[in-house]
Amino acid sequence: MLRWLVDFSLRFRGVVIALGLVVLGYGIYTASRSQLDVFPEFAPPQVVIQTEAAGLSPEQVEQLVTRPIETAVNGVARLESIRSQSIQGLAIITAVFAEGTNVFQARQMVSERLIEVASRIPQGVGPPTMAPLTSATSDVLQVGLTSDTRSLMEIRTFADWTLRPRLLAVPGVAKIVVFGGEVRQLQIQVRPDRLLEFGTSIDEVLDSARRATGVRGAGFVDTPNQRVVFRTEGQQLLPNQLGDVVLRHKDGRSVRLKDVATIAERPEPMIGAAAIQGVPGAVLVVSSQYGANTLEVTRAVEAALVEMQPAARSSGITIHPKLFRPANFVETAIGNIQSSLLIGAVLVTVVLFFFLADVRTAFISMTAIPLSLLGAIIVLNRFGVSLNTLTLGGLAIAIGEVVDDAIIDVENILRRLRENQLRPDPRPVFQVVFDASLEVRSAVVYATFVVALVFLPVITMSGIQGRLFAPLGIAYILAILASLIVALTITPALCLALLPKRAQVDRTPRYVEFLKRRYRAVLERISGHPKAVLTTVAALCLAALAMLPFFGGAFLPELREGHFIVHMSAVPGTSLEQSLRLGREITKEFEKNPHIRSVAQRAGRAEQADDTWGTHYSEINVDLVPLSGEEAESVQSELRDVLVKFPGVYFAIKPFLTERIEEILTGIRGQVVIKIFGEDLDQIDRVAQDVARVVSTVPGAADVQVESQPGLPEMVVQLKPERLLQFGFQPVSVMDAVQTAYQGTNVAQTFDGNRVFDVTVILDDTARRNPEAAGSLMLQNAEGTRIPLRQVAEVYPATGRYVILHEATRRRQSVSANVAGRDVSSFVAETKQRIGRDVHFPVGVYPVFTGTAEAQAQSQEEILVSSLIAGVAILLLLAMAFHIFFSGGWLTLGSLVGLVTLFGISTRNSIMMISHFEHLVATEGESWGLETALRGATERLLPVLMTALVAALGLLPIAVGSGDPGREIEGPMAIVILAGLVTSTALNLLVLPTLALRYGRFEPTVRASP
Repeated sequence: MLRWLVDFSLRFRGVVIALGLVVLGYGIYTASRSQLDVFPEFAPPQVVIQTEAAGLSPEQVEQLVTRPIETAVNGVARLESIRSQSIQGLAIITAVFAEGTNVFQARQMVSERLIEVASRIPQGVGPPTMAPLTSATSDVLQVGLTSDTRSLMEIRTFADWTLRPRLLAVPGVAKIVVFGGEVRQLQIQVRPDRLLEFGTSIDEVLDSARRATGVRGAGFVDTPNQRVVFRTEGQQLLPNQLGDVVLRHKDGRSVRLKDVATIAERPEPMIGAAAIQGVPGAVLVVSSQYGANTLEVTRAVEAALVEMQPAARSSGITIHPKLFRPANFVETAIGNIQSSLLIGAVLVTVVLFFFLADVRTAFISMTAIPLSLLGAIIVLNRFGVSLNTLTLGGLAIAIGEVVDDAIIDVENILRRLRENQLRPDPRPVFQVVFDASLEVRSAVVYATFVVALVFLPVITMSGIQGRLFAPLGIAYILAILASLIVALTITPALCLALLPKRAQVDRTPRYVEFLKRRYRAVLERISGHPKAVLTTVAALCLAALAMLPFFGGAFLPELREGHFIVHMSAVPGTSLEQSLRLGREITKEFEKNPHIRSVAQRAGRAEQADDTWGTHYSEINVDLVPLSGEEAESVQSELRDVLVKFPGVYFAIKPFLTERIEEILTGIRGQVVIKIFGEDLDQIDRVAQDVARVVSTVPGAADVQVESQPGLPEMVVQLKPERLLQFGFQPVSVMDAVQTAYQGTNVAQTFDGNRVFDVTVILDDTARRNPEAAGSLMLQNAEGTRIPLRQVAEVYPATGRYVILHEATRRRQSVSANVAGRDVSSFVAETKQRIGRDVHFPVGVYPVFTGTAEAQAQSQEEILVSSLIAGVAILLLLAMAFHIFFSGGWLTLGSLVGLVTLFGISTRNSIMMISHFEHLVATEGESWGLETALRGATERLLPVLMTALVAALGLLPIAVGSGDPGREIEGPMAIVILAGLVTSTALNLLVLPTLALRYGRFEPTVRASP
């Protein structure tokens, strides 16, 4: 097969070269149109279910809503895990499916189960709905709205009814969540003192409001010639009209709504707020669809924002379009990787010309770079793989390798052509090129497949680590395989077309000849002492192994995207006003830093949002001006110093993408997460507090937090059944009255153009700010008896939980922590030891360690197992190649992948050295001994040095800028490979020939003539 392919390429070299140009052109076209993103889609297939349960407490939501849905979904095929959050009025269930599950099929299966469970959910609870399907990184843009002249209600109205619909129409946008502002309502604010004065109740107000605002269809009649539709009008939706609605007659006069309530446009009770640069406003979080192109969606949304600017200005509203723009990181990261590729290619060209001292030979070798990389991009694009920092990183790491095959081929062909010129009877040039190509082809093919096998552990990793690194490994392997095809076809064709005349004169530079002489002399001295060489190598290996315990470990390096998320958690129950006040003070401190471009705060939660934050919780987005990775890290340290000034408040700060990866790994934000399972909430709360106390004492612990802190202030309304019976009240009617008073009940909707607003009955602001007065709320039974709430219920203050967490249908608490100043692996080991020693776990309560450290341990185990399998396969390939068996910093996941890559590169050069020894003995008839070993090693010196140098220089730009955006993962890989290339080159040039001379066995064999 190889003989036929090389022969075809030489005979039809014009066709082959033309096909190469076609691949080059199509590859450039494909690369220019490929989807660009920062990471591949790394989230597992998952479905998020949201259910609104207005007014229900977390415990009621858990038992009445969450558990039935969990039970229904739990039996769905390929379900891997299920977790939930139950807060007041809302249940969020996240179902995570096994790798490879079609996410659309998963949504269909979940939808069928939700239809079944809908009938088992209490009346008054909204239907379970699936959240829109979004990408792993989700957010593509955060947009702020502020105004010096407009109210928060007007800002929110503009956001909901003007800006949001326009942005939702942008292709690729999945959903838009609006934080902050004030949602406009027409409120009937009931005054408790006036209810007492006029002897009426909130039930009467609610009933009268419903009657006044009701709407009914009137049907139609058919006449002999036409159909006439009846339309009724008479809804009383204006404040003055509602105010005149009669409640009842008393002492000969009518009691109207305006006598007991204030009717006006007011904001609905707020569950969240937002501020931009400390100024209250609204923030729109734009999320992209699953599989959408981040850059395309971002630019389309920004174009829509430009269109909306005139409308915003005319309304007196300022749009802040780039509070958070992940596309900045995408553009910077892709740009950095592309510049690394370009610089690496230039450096490789310089090295080739330096050693080959010939433009044509350097050109032929260089053609392998664009053809191999573009060929890989064509295949990646064909299978829908985006160009991201990982796939481009795989191509960047391969840049020095893809030229190896061509270097080996060109160098061997050129050397054989020069030798042929010195023969008394020169052979035909065609035959010389053909034989020279085949001479190294077999070894190159085996070496290429060895490199591909070496990456088996990378592409077979499971979980998020597999989804992140598999595209890198696939891109690398595709580039290497493409380079093999180029070396088998285009390289021989170009050599036959361009090199024969250049071979007439030996143009080997003097410095290369000098290098060969010095190398031969050194190798000759070393080869006489094989035992000393073995001892030295063994000592170095033992020294390296002894260093391993001193290396730290981390799952991924910190991503430096130029945008930080600051999580701020105050005492549970803290009001939105207090959270915003804290946010303003923090913003003032942050604004003193010249490297900060914008600060935006989101407090509480928003409707349709995936997060279940309370009013005590805020997320502060800090966007930086363009900085290097080192400068961004310095700013992060400065921000931590600022946050120390606010005692009593929990803070955590990290880059957005790092946080998203951690959240997808465990469902919780934090490098180290200890999940505590049990059934008694009070019990697991106590254990969680003990665990948090112990974790805080471990050196390096930072941002230690109990996820669901108890202590939320509550006002309990405990109904008394005997009193309800005595006064003739139904329990649900009392609950409805309390819900109307403090949450509000919508009785109708009013229209303003195409905008729709609720008409709501609720207590006035003064009464709702005094929870102790809840017992005075007036109730009315079916017979018209009016009594205060305290007559049928006990009303008392208490403390509760804001959220109840489940995982695998079991209740859980969790303690999260970040690590500062040491590696994560050693921190986790020490933490486990201390918790096991100092924390007592009651029967039925147990901890589970998760987070990036556990993911790293799993990855290392998978890499080890896969490496053993790959090692066996590599040994078989080596045996086939040689026809003989011979006898005798911090380690991130990226670093481990670098070690795997280095092993492949080193093995490749070793194969080429040994195969050349075998060729000299088996084909050229040399006897195996010192002279043959020296000749073979000297002849392989130039290819080995060139391949090592081009690999090193191709990686140098990535290693030098390893902390910059886009190079955080590939940087450690490049550093490991660069360092290893030094030792592996020394081993291949000095140790391997010495050991082959002492322990190798090469025998002449009869070969078929080519």
